[in-house]
Amino acid sequence: MAPDQPARGLKPARPDPENADAMTSILITAGPYQFRARFESSAPKTVALFRTLLPYRQKLIHVRWSGEGMWIPLGETDFGLPFENHTAHPAAGQILLYPGGISETEILFCYGGVAFASKMGPLAASHFLTIVEGTENLKALGELVLWEGAQDILFELDDAER
Repeated sequence: MAPDQPARGLKPARPDPENADAMTSILITAGPYQFRARFESSAPKTVALFRTLLPYRQKLIHVRWSGEGMWIPLGETDFGLPFENHTAHPAAGQILLYPGGISETEILFCYGGVAFASKMGPLAASHFLTIVEGTENLKALGELVLWEGAQDILFELDDAER
């Protein structure tokens, strides 16, 4: 599905008036699937940085050490971010940014059980985005990436937010 086509089955986002970040709906197109996500107010610095990157295009590959997850390797990129709202055991639909240190900088996209780690051992990362629509396609995307290889991924503001 092309990024400029409307997402099938996704209804307009419902903003949370108590949380400006939750009011920002992010459309994620990964392989043939689309998801809608909201920013986490508990990670304000990570959210602020990621917003400056939008629209953000990359390749999504399957994790090597962490279980049912996919990642965007960012190498030695140093965003100068602290850990915020960090976890080592994210849930399906949570998207994390690991700011680097023990392992390379990365974005982790969880579709099932994840114990975030590198070859050096357990890690924690900042949970900054949560998928709120399209979660029924997470496992299918994960299996596609596992068996068919890297998929294009695009993070962009939802049309209603532009």
